Amino acid sequence: MNKTPPRLLATVLCRFIGGLLVMSAVLFIPAGTFAYWQGWAYIAVLFIPMLGVLGYLVRNDPALLARRMQTKEKVTEQKAIITLSGISCFACIILAALDFRFGWSPVPLWLVITADLFVFLGYLIFFWTIRENSYASRIVEVAAGQRVIATGPYASVRHPMYTGALLMFLFTPLALGSFLALVLFPLILLTLVLRINNEEALLVRELDGYAEYCTKTRYRLVPGVW
Repeated sequence: MNKTPPRLLATVLCRFIGGLLVMSAVLFIPAGTFAYWQGWAYIAVLFIPMLGVLGYLVRNDPALLARRMQTKEKVTEQKAIITLSGISCFACIILAALDFRFGWSPVPLWLVITADLFVFLGYLIFFWTIRENSYASRIVEVAAGQRVIATGPYASVRHPMYTGALLMFLFTPLALGSFLALVLFPLILLTLVLRINNEEALLVRELDGYAEYCTKTRYRLVPGVW
């Protein structure tokens, strides 16, 4: 077992608590009530698995945990993409909460539960990805010693972490009880596509063997589609 530095543990704990508080505010303030069970279920589906993944990284891969704590993009284009992505995601959640408050487009119970399961599936794909690739940094970079990974989820798509994110983004509005919030999904999808294209240009330039990997694993995000 690798030892995680206390300072990193403190950073992780603060980020987790901060994220939980921000998500709660973004959900329940626009909803105008704490009696928003879809919001509570969504928080549980997101943050309980997140706690488990953080525990796994603390115990087994503190180096990856440290990389996942980095948030400052080095590539100018990525800074703009991340800003647009963040605004789009927050807008989607806020719109869903407002939809709950005013009852614009309610989602049936069975579909909310199904959507929560798909959000959880997206997080499982994320976990599978980081177990397979210890260099799965949050920012776009090529680290010293990094190599091409072509096993596990990387055998099917070149960016499995974004595949997991795609599932989560697509089903978040439904999990929060809103059909209306789906109108923002195309914008979120656009930011994913822009990020992938920009990231791949860097990987082809700087990561040995990545261009060859692209010829063997054809699909970037969704098998059989793109």
